[in-house]
Amino acid sequence: MVKKTPFYNIHKEKGARILPFAGYEMPIQYKNGIVHEHKKVRESVGMFDLSHMGEFIVRGPKALEFLQKTTINDVSELVVGQVQYSNMCYPDGGIVDDLLVYRDEDFYYLVVNASNLEKDFEWLKSNLIDGMELINVSDDTALIGVQGPQAEPVVQKLINDDLSTLAYYHFIHSEIDGVPALISRTGYTGEDGFEIYFTDLDRAEELWHKVEKAGEEFDVEPIGLGARDTLRLEMKYPLYGNDIDKDTNPLEAGLRWAVKFDKGDFIGKDVLEKVKQEKIQRKLIPFVMYGKGIPRPHYKIFKDGKEIGEVRSGTISPSLGVGIGTGYVHRDFMKAGNEIEIEIRGKMYPATVIKPPFYKEGTIKK
Repeated sequence: MVKKTPFYNIHKEKGARILPFAGYEMPIQYKNGIVHEHKKVRESVGMFDLSHMGEFIVRGPKALEFLQKTTINDVSELVVGQVQYSNMCYPDGGIVDDLLVYRDEDFYYLVVNASNLEKDFEWLKSNLIDGMELINVSDDTALIGVQGPQAEPVVQKLINDDLSTLAYYHFIHSEIDGVPALISRTGYTGEDGFEIYFTDLDRAEELWHKVEKAGEEFDVEPIGLGARDTLRLEMKYPLYGNDIDKDTNPLEAGLRWAVKFDKGDFIGKDVLEKVKQEKIQRKLIPFVMYGKGIPRPHYKIFKDGKEIGEVRSGTISPSLGVGIGTGYVHRDFMKAGNEIEIEIRGKMYPATVIKPPFYKEGTIKK
């Protein structure tokens, strides 16, 4: 059975194109289209329904030990109020999912991808240790994302806490008109932005309209999953199922910075250490097509007539007006400046490997 988020009726009222995604009826785009919505976030501010995402609570005296074992980053480095990007890996180094780890006063809060929610929870359950508790609170949680250069003044109108002091990848507990909310400063667009988590689902639509009201002076608009995908790709942020999956590891995916080998043992560590020592044999590269052609997933990548990989993510960049994409290629071809070709319907189109991100003018507050 396909679920509906607490904001489903609002999306219908606004004329959204709604399709099943990760077990939910989700807005893909609204009346003005993906390009318009994408530029709205880049230039001003947009709001997203992210209530399909998965949220788990991990608590107990062994919670830290459990997370150190099941994630690749060093959870012990987190202070209360801080957020961390990480991966969970299988014993063979393949990626279970990428996720965010929030450190609260007496528990940890995990945010996982909607498409992997059930799989992630079962995988974590299979690795439980005594002295900790794992709770799935996804169905009880609503999530509104507010992203764009004007995100801070919009969200600031809703709460009394001073958001100018909230650092990137940190969060606070606040309230909006009496509704308790966890507000974090992260996002997956390359722009400044916030996530508003709350569990009072009876007031979900009311809070959505309050965010809309707060953003009126900036002409805030709802943004669908289509623009969310183009926004994240312009930053070369990985998407599970495209850029990362069970057959890829964090090192070849360009996530070496998140792998903390010196923190102690974790699932997949032995394999990843071997990959590091032997040097990765392939790498996820970003490329740009300055001429004609729009890359799409599974298109073949060539160099001098030889197939060297395939496209994992690809689109026409709304910000740059050119085709952009990612793909895994042999390490010999991964350097920026390398000229490659993308096969599109039997024809070859030139592309150039670049240094990420594609879009370099984002307003992230680091």
